Order: sequence, then C-alpha cells, then structure tokens
Amino acid sequence: MIDSSVLPQSQFNPSAGNKFQTRDDVIQAVHEMFEPLLPTFSEGNARVQLDASGATFDRASSDLEGFARPLFGIAPMVAGGASFEHWDRYREGLKNGTDPTHPEYWGSVSSMDQRQVEIAALGYALLLVPEHIWDPLDEQTKSNVTEYLITGRNTNFHGNNHKFFRVMVDLGLDKVGVKVDESMTEEYLLDLESLYMDDGWYRDGDDEGDTRRIDYYNPFAMHFYGLIYSVYRPEDKARCERFRQRARTFAQHFQHWFADTGANVPYGRSLIYRHAVAGFWGALALANEEALPWGVIKGLYLRNLRWWSTQPISRNKDGLLTVGYAYPNQFMSERYNSAGSPWWAMKAFTALKLPADHPFWAAEELPIGDRPSIAAFSIPGMVFSHQPGHTVLLTAGPETGQQMRHVPEKYKKFAYSSRYGFSVESDSLGYQTGAFDNMIAFSDDGKHYRVREHCVDAYAIGDILFSLWNPWPDVKVETWLIPNGAWHTRVHRISSPRALQTTEGGFAAPRVDFKADITNSDDSSAWVECKLGDFSGIRDSSSTKRAARVSVPLGNTSLMFPRTFVPQLIGKIEAGKSIVLACSVLAGPDGSKMKDEWSTPPDVPSVDWLQKILVEKGVQVEVAKHYKRK
Repeated sequence: MIDSSVLPQSQFNPSAGNKFQTRDDVIQAVHEMFEPLLPTFSEGNARVQLDASGATFDRASSDLEGFARPLFGIAPMVAGGASFEHWDRYREGLKNGTDPTHPEYWGSVSSMDQRQVEIAALGYALLLVPEHIWDPLDEQTKSNVTEYLITGRNTNFHGNNHKFFRVMVDLGLDKVGVKVDESMTEEYLLDLESLYMDDGWYRDGDDEGDTRRIDYYNPFAMHFYGLIYSVYRPEDKARCERFRQRARTFAQHFQHWFADTGANVPYGRSLIYRHAVAGFWGALALANEEALPWGVIKGLYLRNLRWWSTQPISRNKDGLLTVGYAYPNQFMSERYNSAGSPWWAMKAFTALKLPADHPFWAAEELPIGDRPSIAAFSIPGMVFSHQPGHTVLLTAGPETGQQMRHVPEKYKKFAYSSRYGFSVESDSLGYQTGAFDNMIAFSDDGKHYRVREHCVDAYAIGDILFSLWNPWPDVKVETWLIPNGAWHTRVHRISSPRALQTTEGGFAAPRVDFKADITNSDDSSAWVECKLGDFSGIRDSSSTKRAARVSVPLGNTSLMFPRTFVPQLIGKIEAGKSIVLACSVLAGPDGSKMKDEWSTPPDVPSVDWLQKILVEKGVQVEVAKHYKRK
C-alpha cells in the first residue's frame, strides 16, 4: 500500500518546479504568481475578487488588495527590463477604481483604512514604472488618480509601520510631478524613526502608543521601505544613511532567522505573506548594501524562494495563493487577512529592478558561512540555535499588545522552529485536547486554560532567557530557557495559592496516514518517530514527576502540517505550594541522529544557580522596559 500522505504536494504551488537559481527564474516566478489572477479581474479591471470570503474591512478594500499588491513584484521586474503584457488592465483598473462615478470605484480613503495600505503599492508603481502606469493615462484620469492618492495620503495612518505608506505614495507622486505637503511626510518619517531602538531593531505598535512588537515587520516593512527611501530620496542624506546603517546591522541578525534549508522560522503575525520575508535581502541589493558577502545574501534569498516553491500554498492546482502558511489554513490568519492579502509576497521580487550584471545576481550563490551555532540578542529577547536542517528560536516573550488573533501562540511560546513552526489553539475550552506545543498551560477547572500571555519582566543572561509572568494575578511563574545543541531546557518556578493542572508540550511533529508513525512514552518522557524522518520528544526533570503522553491535537492547528503529534508532560500543583518544573526538549528532521541524542539529555541547572546568574549578569530585554500591564 502506498502511503499517500508522504507523496509530494508541491504541485499546489504556482512556482512548482521553479529552480530559483537565476534572475530569469525569479522573473518567471512573478508571472507564475500573477497569471492565475487574470480570470479574477472584474469587467472594468479595477477589482480582483478571488472568492466570497472577507476580512474586517469592506469588500471594495479586499478587491483593491488583489489589484494592487502584485505591483510590488511587477513594477521592479519591468523597471529592470523584463516584459509584462497586462499594463492595459492596470491602466483601465486605475482609471475606473479612482472614478467616483464608476461602479468599480474603490471607495474614498479614510483614516485608519485598509485602502491606505494598498495605495502604497500604487505609489511604488508610479515611482518605478510611470511610463507604463501613468504617462499613457488621459488628463481626467490623471486628475482622478492624483486626487485619490493625495486625499489618501492626507488621512491619519495607524501609529506603526503604516506611516511608511504615506511616504511611499509621496515618492510616487513626486516621480510624476505631483507636489504634496512635505511637512506631513517629514512628520511621519520622524514618527517612524522614533520606533527605532538600537542595534538594527525597530518596534512596531498600535494607535495607543503600545509599540512593543518585534517581528517580521522589521525586515519586510521598516527596513524594506527605509531602504527604498534611501535609494529614491538620496538628497535626505543623513536620514538615508541612518536607514542604511540600521539595515546593515539588522542583516547580521536576520541571517539567523533562516535555516540552512532556506526555511525561515515562523514567528509573530502576518505570516500569510510567506516569502515577503526574502524582500529584505532584495532591498539590500537594491540599495547596493553588501551587508554580508553578495553570494551569502543571494543564497539566503534564493534558498528561501526555493523552500517556499515546495510548499502546497496554492488553491487546488490553479495557482491562486491561499490564506495560510505552509498549507491552506484559516485558523492562523489575522482579522485583516482577505483572499488578496497573500500577494504581499510579491515584495520578495524587489531586486529584479537590478540588471543581471549587478553583483547580487552575478555572484556565485554561497552557503550562510561561519555564523555561530547559537546567537543571542538581548533587545528583542531572542536566542537562535542552529543545527543541520533546523533552526530554533527561543523567546523571552516580549510584550505585543492584544489587537490580533492568537497572540500567545504567535509571540509567547518558548520556542519556534523552521521545521515545526508552531500551533494555534482552536478551542478555548479545549484544555484536554490543546496542542500547547512549546508552552506550559495551566487549568483550574479542566476546561479553561492559561498560558504565557503577558510578561511582567524579561531578561537575557548571555544565551539564557528569563521571564516573569502571571497566568492569574495570584499565580507567579518564573521561566528560564537554556539552549544546548539540538536540545533546549526549560525551568519553571511556580507559586500558586490554587490547585492547578499543567500540560507542557514539545514540538508539533508531522503525522501521516495509516498509523505509520511510532509514538512512545514512559514514566517521565514522551517522543514520536515520524514516518517522514522527524523525531520530537520531551523529557521531564522535575523533582515531582509528571506523566508523559503523545497528544494528537485537532487538525489544522499547526502552521506547518495539517495533522501533528505533540509529546507532552502532564502534572498537578497543589494549592499553596511552590514547585519547580523542569524539562528538556529535542526535535529535528534527522530522526536517527536525534534518537542518538535522546539517550544523553543535557544536565538541568538548579534554580539557585539560575537565580544567581540572573541577578549577577541579567540584562533587561529592551522591550521589557516598555511593558504596560493591561
């Protein structure tokens, strides 16, 4: 019998079979991602409606999203000399979408509006290829487009990376000779720079001044737009140099977000933009910033595109991208994700503006090189651990605000993985069936549960991370995370006046058909040997032993695999007791090597020693200084 679950599913990808070795391969990918959209353009070409689903914003915004976002790839491709056969559609769509009397009008842009996001793509296209999308327009259409964009850029934008959207529109308008109030541009540039912390890291935030998120909006928004600005507004010399220097510094850190396979570690929100994460490397090239050797930058870029080309991310075989991550998955999406949202991935193709003889394209693709196996960064409270084929990110749980879905899962787990991603919970009353991968969950009734949602404080002690958190106001948890090769160790000191049940999980590993995987558990450990070759296990080292099991979470909770196993430890805390729970966790795609490692777990340090080095050497995580307990 054939095990159908291990058959390749990469045919569900618009770039299936694309080798991603040359500039021409990347040009081909732009067409592969755009052409499936052609049947979805409306009669007047202003709306791209992919299905009947929606987001929190209105239908017209969703349709504009589908229309505008592909321009992030099309515009640099054409500016770099490649051909595109559908400018007539975009010119007609731009004409009708900005005409208030036309049935396909996009609607006026208001403050805090999704349309503000999409007009940035229109501004980018005006900046790069005005000869295709602006010059051929009649005067009335130019007037309508100008009015639409100026009205939009004059609105109030969200207090985060969105302020770059006004800047992008302004660059485009300036390119076609339309003047704007530059004092408003300067105001937002100052606001954006105020989000910079140090050492290449930006915060992101919301409209209440809650600017504590550190995630992929660093590479595919803050640095991405900052580098574009530095290329097209060189007269703003001092600011452009700041943007460039910050990006050069960030590149040294960002290389650690990628495994040697090309896969990036999923973490935080907006992951449905997928290979938009590679856009940072392309933007560095556009700005001619050799922050790493060109061959290394090219390798990071192309390996990521190659990895994504093997994931089943399109709908059936029609090539239309889906909401999801490594497969279609609505559970993990944000409230602002519509069917057109995934085409922000087109930001990966910015480097196509460069000619084939630019060093980025001409260099020989190189491996990452001599990066350390463990890299610690105290500002975001992150530690990266690299093994062959697998990168793990440990986090101190930096604060993020609560405006998104699944915040604890996306930001507060103890570990995130390039191979195993993370899971989101699908049932708020599902304590008994929760995945809880790389989390410890507490319940006082066997139904509801609490995980690390807010941190009171967080510290980095070299490559050890510490966080203090309260699942209930009267329950105190101190957590230390310690990397050790392919393993990592967790130590929790818990004080609780109430009786609690606990579940702590390892990595969520793939589950195939026909019960072909092997699961194991004993008195203090649980592990799974996967048919696909993976191994995932968790070992208890607590003084009060916990039971062990391999759990089968609900389907489609993992970002990486539709069905998973999670090795878990199950325990109890008596009311009024202080207890130390400790465990070591191991996972990797090379199952035979992991089985060899499994028999020699790392030593678990004592709480007394961990507390001592915390006091002596701990450095407060930068965003912890901005924590506001809500």
